[in-house]
Amino acid sequence: MPDKIIVSAEEIGQRLDAAVSAHTELTRTAAARLIGQGQILVCGNAVTKNYKLRAGDEITVTLPPLRESEVLPQDLPLDIVYEDDDLAVLNKPKGMVVHPAAGNADGTLVNALLYRMGDRLSGIGGEKRPGIVHRIDKDTSGLLVVAKNDFAHVALSAGLKTHSIRREYAAIAVGNFKTDSGTVDAPIGRNPRDRKKMAVVANGRPAVTHYTVEERFSGFTYLSCRLETGRTHQIRVHLSSIGHPLLGDTVYGGGKTKFEKQNAELLCGQALHAYRLTFAHPRTGEEMTFSCPPPADFTAILYKLRAQYGAV
Repeated sequence: MPDKIIVSAEEIGQRLDAAVSAHTELTRTAAARLIGQGQILVCGNAVTKNYKLRAGDEITVTLPPLRESEVLPQDLPLDIVYEDDDLAVLNKPKGMVVHPAAGNADGTLVNALLYRMGDRLSGIGGEKRPGIVHRIDKDTSGLLVVAKNDFAHVALSAGLKTHSIRREYAAIAVGNFKTDSGTVDAPIGRNPRDRKKMAVVANGRPAVTHYTVEERFSGFTYLSCRLETGRTHQIRVHLSSIGHPLLGDTVYGGGKTKFEKQNAELLCGQALHAYRLTFAHPRTGEEMTFSCPPPADFTAILYKLRAQYGAV
């Protein structure tokens, strides 16, 4: 049965897509898509997404049946830190891709989620999807939250937009930092010379990374980083832009020191781990914090740095 929404006096003048999003579990983008498909009508008539609501308008929302995802479920190990009816917090291992893409058609976190939670995942946008709210890179390990229904997905996505979800990372960077803490506030977009990479560019999207020095070595620094925004490769790009690429990050300027070459088997990508995640539970509003220590290879690198380069 289609949902019916009667426009209130407070909603007169609002855009249709915004009003539908406020009344349902649809994101504004998803609502706009359904308006364009004629699934959302005003007084029985098709209108545009920017239609301004009037007194007496009746909105009819007809959700299409969910399309089955083309991604195949796979029985892969999942390190589930926490799970309830609305969400799950996972500790993603290094080397696992979050979502299938060219060159990674299977073996991803999405394949594993579909196997474990197949019919209990959000369906925003009309397709059964694994509730991926935010991603971390293939060679970055650590915590991410997954939405198990549309209500949770909308609330968690809103938390990302308002920066109320706190994401903290452990990182090892090349070089010595002059100060014990700092902020990189620089826009990030596609690298104009290499579209597979990101870069600090004038016309990029706003991006802010805060960092704190945890431990100093001769030529290397152990950091904690907090994301204020969540751009692709943000910490990697920002630290590289100030002359401190992540240890092992050959894409953004790392991998050139003698230490990295001698310990290539431990690095296998950037030394970056999402160690703490804090957010308000979408159902209860309770603040929840989850932590997980860096994996064994990350810890082994720290031990070697302490032994070979000493704390300074």
